[in-house]
Amino acid sequence: MRIGQRDFRTKGHTYVMGILNITPDSFSDGGKYTDLDKALSHVEEMIREGADIVDVGGESTRPGYTMVSEQEEIDRVVPVIEKIKSRFNIPISLDTYKAEVARAGIAAGADMINDIWGLKYDEKLAEVIAQAKIPCCLTHNREVPAYTKLIEEILFDLEASLDIAHKAGIADSNIIIDPGVGFGKNYEHNLEIIDRLQNFHSLGYPLLLGASRKSVVGMALDLPVTERMEGTLVTTVYGVKKGAMFVRVHDVKENVRAVKMTEAIRDGYKHG
Repeated sequence: MRIGQRDFRTKGHTYVMGILNITPDSFSDGGKYTDLDKALSHVEEMIREGADIVDVGGESTRPGYTMVSEQEEIDRVVPVIEKIKSRFNIPISLDTYKAEVARAGIAAGADMINDIWGLKYDEKLAEVIAQAKIPCCLTHNREVPAYTKLIEEILFDLEASLDIAHKAGIADSNIIIDPGVGFGKNYEHNLEIIDRLQNFHSLGYPLLLGASRKSVVGMALDLPVTERMEGTLVTTVYGVKKGAMFVRVHDVKENVRAVKMTEAIRDGYKHG
């Protein structure tokens, strides 16, 4: 899969997507990188620590988040994307579910769209992605976390997102799926998704796992958001072992090391 100017293997290696939230109210790092210079400094730090791609977000999507206008979101992300593009050679993912924000972000240089609503919120977004011929990540989400058979229902919902993508003309080679840890799920649901991540390979697309510092880690360990790195590293190890193409994380250096160690154990000797 080509994202920006870089080719990514869809199997056999897990890449690290570093998170850059240009928001005042994100659950983990809200307000830390709203200043342009601080944002760029953080991108430079993530690149130095081994990030393979940077995911830029202009609206918090934590539980109970307040939606911002398209224009406000555009005003937050476009200057940052432009500056990253001019200063660094790293692919940029734009975390948005709004067509006009995606359109502006792509024009500014975004190489991929990461949609937490799997193309179901804004009917125009799939067309924007298809016209740009760029990759997208389709995340599972629901308004209410009510399931009878969790994995089966998530797969069914994701198939609906894939149908929207196909009808708009998005190529299969440009699709990544995310089962949506923390989106329309309770604690037990999130644990099951991570444990059964391999089930989502049945759809035939690369997987992204995004569990960094989320409530599933906090509830398992009874820790605040500032103390969830070790728990996140465990989810990253699970992601590697279960074949995720990407892990989306806040703490790049530590997660890059976790990926390398897990892959070394898996691949570093001859099984026999």
